Amino acid sequence: MRAFVTGHWQLILLTAIVFALWRTPAMVPLKILIVFLHELSHAIAVLFTGGEIVDFSINQNQGGAVWSRGGNRFIALTSGYLGSLLIGVGLLIAAMRTNADRMIMAALGAAMLLITLLYIRTPFAMSFTVAMGSAMLILAWKFGHAVNDLLLRVIGLSSMFYVPYDIISDTILRSQLRSDARMLAEEFGGATIMWGMIWLIISIGVIGLCLRYGLGRNSNIPLPQWTRSHT
Repeated sequence: MRAFVTGHWQLILLTAIVFALWRTPAMVPLKILIVFLHELSHAIAVLFTGGEIVDFSINQNQGGAVWSRGGNRFIALTSGYLGSLLIGVGLLIAAMRTNADRMIMAALGAAMLLITLLYIRTPFAMSFTVAMGSAMLILAWKFGHAVNDLLLRVIGLSSMFYVPYDIISDTILRSQLRSDARMLAEEFGGATIMWGMIWLIISIGVIGLCLRYGLGRNSNIPLPQWTRSHT
């Protein structure tokens, strides 16, 4: 346990800070970004199973929706929580294990702008995704590896740990909500809570595997790297 804390104290500190500030206004942009990743996962699943995106929306109340035609409905509904979980895990591991942080941040920003151009039409969603996507491109262009690494870790950790919390809140404690699990139950059978429990077990398993095998011995960023890039 001591070795884990020593090797990953920065991740532990980041997680503690995010949880401490989670209900404050400072976390609202991050929460809406996580909603975007959830809806993006739906959209990717629809497109990869041969469907078409009609509309893509997020709102200031930290909600969102994807309207689509065609594609595999089961995969599309299942992909929201589990897809955003995998995105979070992927961003976290990529930040820790590669030096491509600036490229990843730029790609994420470009993806937000592309989604906006192709599918988003509501004023708030357009404003948020353009602002966030542009900010990510500026971060990738003007700031160095360590700054982009830190921010990707924050996004990855938040998206990863938010998934089981959101599943419990939306599909188990408030199973009457019109959630992905509720629609899955209506269209494919079973109960909302059943699908929520299945997703919860999978998400906890994936997070456990990430913590067990994905972090390595030491994930800390060497502190002297905290400098701004002028390239």
